[in-house]
Amino acid sequence: MAHDHAPATFHRAFAVGVALNVIYIAVEIVAGLSVNSMALLADAGHNTSDVLSLLLAWGASYLSQRPPSPRRTYGLRKSSILASLTNALLLLIAIGAIAWESVRRFADPQPVSAGVIMVVAGIGVAVNTATALLFLRGRKGDLNIRGAFLHMAADAGVSAGVVLAGLLIGATGLLWIDPAISLLIVVVIAAGTWGLLRDSLNLALDAVPAGIDPAKVRRFLEEQPGVLGVHDLHIWAMSTTETALTAHLSRTDPAGDEALLSRLSEELHHEFEIAHTTLQLGCEASCHGCETA
Repeated sequence: MAHDHAPATFHRAFAVGVALNVIYIAVEIVAGLSVNSMALLADAGHNTSDVLSLLLAWGASYLSQRPPSPRRTYGLRKSSILASLTNALLLLIAIGAIAWESVRRFADPQPVSAGVIMVVAGIGVAVNTATALLFLRGRKGDLNIRGAFLHMAADAGVSAGVVLAGLLIGATGLLWIDPAISLLIVVVIAAGTWGLLRDSLNLALDAVPAGIDPAKVRRFLEEQPGVLGVHDLHIWAMSTTETALTAHLSRTDPAGDEALLSRLSEELHHEFEIAHTTLQLGCEASCHGCETA
């Protein structure tokens, strides 16, 4: 079975997303400093980490498509998994810094301009929503792209929260709302980051990808005609888009081994989206004269 399952490219989406967010970060920082808004600065800090995340994901998307070499026989496919893991860690660092500054602001609340906060954050809703939509198509098939999508979608929600903060401050004059919304931003980001961190760490440790049930795969192989047992079954992610499987199947009769290998490769790809299959066929002791395929 040919192994030509390269992930779809999103180079244009990454380029547009990075450009839009860099411009918006500059606007947020200038506005946040001018009106002394911690909510805007917190959102700008989060967006900065997301630009770094987009750049990492973009680089990994490019590297994962590099061809194999004699030294790196799988190519650089794992770089997409490492990028997803790094993105999750960067987000945790960012929310720690935001939380620290927000708590400090409770003790020393600063006057802010509610109108400026609402306008700037409203722009953020539009920018982040547009960027998230660029990655909408690939979010289900690639953890790396999913990370980019989740970051941008979360940013759109966070910016909407900052708009709400400006509205509440303007209506009530309560300055503690600004750092309170910042802490709410931290909670939202942390909730979205946990799943990305868990899945990325699992893939980095060669765990079975979340969308595949290993027990179901084992049953599928055991139920094949002529298969007496399945041994040394391993399923792991080669990248955020490609899954590999190796297994040893005990057979009663070596007849038709080539046809069985071809059929199983196709069915594993169709049923479980496992693109790279390596199966070793062997006879039971009662099957005389057989050799391991």
